[in-house]
Amino acid sequence: MTTVNPDEGKRIYDLDRAHVFHSWSAQAALNPMVIAGAEGSWVWDHEGNRFLDISSQLVNVNIGHQHPKVVKAIQDQAAVLSTISPNHANDKRGEAAQAIVSLAPAHMNKVFFTNGGADAVENAIRMARLHTGRRKVLSAYRSYHGNTGASIVATGDPRRWPNEYADGHVHFFGPYLYRSSFWATSQEQECERALAHLEQVIQFEGPSTIAAFLMESVVGTAGILVPPAGYLEGVRALCDRYGIVWIADEVMCGFGRTGAWFGFQHSTAEPDLIVFAKGVNSGYVPVGGVVISDQIAETFDDQAFPGGLTYSGHPLAAASIVATLAAMQDEGIVENARAVGADILGPGLRELQERHRVIGEVRGLGVFWAVELVSDRQTREPLAPYGSSSPAMNAFIAACKANGLLPFTNYNRLHVVPPCTVTADEAKEALTRLDAALLAIGQHYVGS
Repeated sequence: MTTVNPDEGKRIYDLDRAHVFHSWSAQAALNPMVIAGAEGSWVWDHEGNRFLDISSQLVNVNIGHQHPKVVKAIQDQAAVLSTISPNHANDKRGEAAQAIVSLAPAHMNKVFFTNGGADAVENAIRMARLHTGRRKVLSAYRSYHGNTGASIVATGDPRRWPNEYADGHVHFFGPYLYRSSFWATSQEQECERALAHLEQVIQFEGPSTIAAFLMESVVGTAGILVPPAGYLEGVRALCDRYGIVWIADEVMCGFGRTGAWFGFQHSTAEPDLIVFAKGVNSGYVPVGGVVISDQIAETFDDQAFPGGLTYSGHPLAAASIVATLAAMQDEGIVENARAVGADILGPGLRELQERHRVIGEVRGLGVFWAVELVSDRQTREPLAPYGSSSPAMNAFIAACKANGLLPFTNYNRLHVVPPCTVTADEAKEALTRLDAALLAIGQHYVGS
């Protein structure tokens, strides 16, 4: 229920600015929005302003805000067993693992739970290195894998630059036809040339030195880059040819976001390790993990796995996973994401592209879409430079909020990523509000 209490909003804001140190930010310039409550696809502040959340916060609230079945599961579990050491077995941890592997390929039957996506990536890398006896990890320049030691160095975007303390990481260019690194003019060319580039990187780095290929199945924060048909199958073939472990990072694109349970399921290829977090329980309680192939799991049957976390498979998190996946199946939430993307968001965003020249490209799947904003369609000059923002993008973000949209932006892109539970009417309303925000920045387009 939306309530109006500006004094409470000011109290919370003052507390935050006095005592909270925020991530990824210069602290003095911060002006955080104070959220009073949320439900479904909506959030609101203490002034009574309501916002349609097309960010899903950090692209993790797949089941929507405050889903009653998940909230109740957490409450019920807290009354029975609030916490327990991971060396003990408990019912919800086992049920959560079973529910996850039931959605994974048949050759994957074990789950190692972590506290979130970054440490899941860390442990997947560790497993691959120990399984292969090799050190190097290949990952894309356009990627984000988390903010811990190896995961941030595996990341390609500029957040990596001040954090490069881990070793053994090599980057490559993945497929991205709109800004092709391979002079491709079709998706088929882009796929073929990106795979040839990847194989060349493998050969020049030394196949016998490479433990893992780490890739978001659909690249998220770096642009919602849907791999062209055949690319993941080509990755699988290269990994098989050179004995490399394929780690599929499904932290952002997994659990319904693309209209499938996992992003790689839009191909016929299957990975060796799956990293997950965010969507598995919409972040109601922090959790992540690695789904492990039987072959890699067997490596540690008689060899100790040198990793562990105090809160691995935390009972409250496990209970929230069980309830989330059950609700998603019972309520057809993955199917809803697929239908909303195919029937409303995709066509609607492309229609906006026809009317707003500031939109250079629209791409996506399910409820996972990127709107690439440019100042000139012919040159494809981005509305904000790589690794930074711009007055034009700041004006666009302000226009979104003024029109009751809570956006997710990165450099020159808007990511349209509402909850998987978003209704058809809400998706249409989001497009109407986005239309108004785009009109407000029309003067920033300078091309013909």
